[in-house]
Amino acid sequence: MSKGLSSSSVGRKILMALSGFFLMFFLMQHFLINLFSVINADLFNEVSHFMGTNGLVQFVLQPILLFGVLFHLGMGIYLDFKNKAARPVKYAMDKPSGNSNWMSRNMIITGIMVMLFLGLHFYDFWFPEIKIKFIIGDWTGQHNGEYRYSQELHDKFQDLTRVIIYCISFVFLSLHLLHGFQSAFQSAGFNHNKYTPTIKKLGDLYAIIIPAGFVFIALFHYFNQL
Repeated sequence: MSKGLSSSSVGRKILMALSGFFLMFFLMQHFLINLFSVINADLFNEVSHFMGTNGLVQFVLQPILLFGVLFHLGMGIYLDFKNKAARPVKYAMDKPSGNSNWMSRNMIITGIMVMLFLGLHFYDFWFPEIKIKFIIGDWTGQHNGEYRYSQELHDKFQDLTRVIIYCISFVFLSLHLLHGFQSAFQSAGFNHNKYTPTIKKLGDLYAIIIPAGFVFIALFHYFNQL
């Protein structure tokens, strides 16, 4: 492989890692805000209204987030295709489980499942929000004189089928993060015998706690209205 191609490949992996860091930061922030809906509905309404009406969030950070999601998916598919194309033919005859774990071999599958879930999530929350604010023109965030955010979240999880889909999706997210967290650090150059084990432990904790927290929120709202 030429030096130019090698440098280009490394650069793409670094960009992939940086987009992963950005999305993991957003995921934690999104989880913490949604956790308020369990702890204090009024606080959840206040924070949601601020995030939903703040110009910096709506017109700068939100487009960056959408670009980050699409870029991460597109770059992931591209790198996976390039990696498979570069492998020797005999690799397909070997037992892949001897060289890597299931998560690392199926990052594209888990990633696509997460993206499909995002489509449902956008349908449930983002598209209605865009309609209310940019088509109807209502930026008050209120319904019948009260903030609507907590009630809307609560209402979405009345449907058991939707709750099950959400929970399964977060399992796929966990599987994706179990490899993706450490892989992002490695691609960005943070690979050291002293620090890598700690990074892996932190990654495992993140990959389990954050998705499990989202599952808890969905189940809380479902069982809280039975």
